[in-house]
Amino acid sequence: MKIRSGDRDFKESSFLFLLVIATCIAVASLVVLIYSVVVDAIGWFDLDFITGNPSRLPEEAGLYPALVGSIYLMLLVALFSFPLGVGTAIYLEEYAGKSRIKNIIEINISNLAAVPSIVYGLLGLALFVRALNMGRSLLAGALTLTLLILPIVIVSSQESIKAVPDSVRDASYSIGATKWQTIKNIVFPEALPGIMTGTILSLSRAIGETAPLIMIGAATSMYKTPDGLFSLFTAMPLQIYAWVGQPQPEFQEGVAAAGILLLLIVLLAMNSVAILIRNKFQR
Repeated sequence: MKIRSGDRDFKESSFLFLLVIATCIAVASLVVLIYSVVVDAIGWFDLDFITGNPSRLPEEAGLYPALVGSIYLMLLVALFSFPLGVGTAIYLEEYAGKSRIKNIIEINISNLAAVPSIVYGLLGLALFVRALNMGRSLLAGALTLTLLILPIVIVSSQESIKAVPDSVRDASYSIGATKWQTIKNIVFPEALPGIMTGTILSLSRAIGETAPLIMIGAATSMYKTPDGLFSLFTAMPLQIYAWVGQPQPEFQEGVAAAGILLLLIVLLAMNSVAILIRNKFQR
């Protein structure tokens, strides 16, 4: 039975219309949420809020220790997750070959990417805080978040490496290059824009996580910035969580909204960096 051209065009148009409606609803919801946060943050978000310390008084509360803690946390997570994730992806795509063991590993990595973040918090508590005796330190928090985003970094890096055409590899081999030279000089530079984009977007997810840090016992409020890998720390989501739990409505609305706004600015900045890096390396 042949499908008439008119019926096919109608189905395609209907499907496209539904996609546009779904996109508009998602964007409108996001705009409403951001507008609500910005309105609540007016009068609270200023330079003193960014550079100040937490306080019992709403008008004197600041987010500086949590901001610095989040920056340190993301730097450590990037330092750990990038070489581990990219190295694993290169091994699986370039060296492992086709085997049942490789398929099992890839399936488990994909499953780990969907595990709830609180499970990684429990793992970090058992492994880093207690078994390795790191305590509630900055290093323990960074390693816990590294476990959280590592499957995503591996999967995104694998997809970027797969996107490099085999003809490029064959051309490199034909002029006498070794496998490692081909990977280092041809495959990795070609895949780097996608790898960097996936890594930075994974870091954007990690910077907004609260449950894993709560599980390892990170401080919700601190009056000084971390001074070492094994020092106590806090992060912006934890400080916002603490403010929302305060009885004063000024904390629950104005101060918390200002913290959320700063967190959104940091997230947008990280995503913008991902786009700039991708465009630069693509050229």
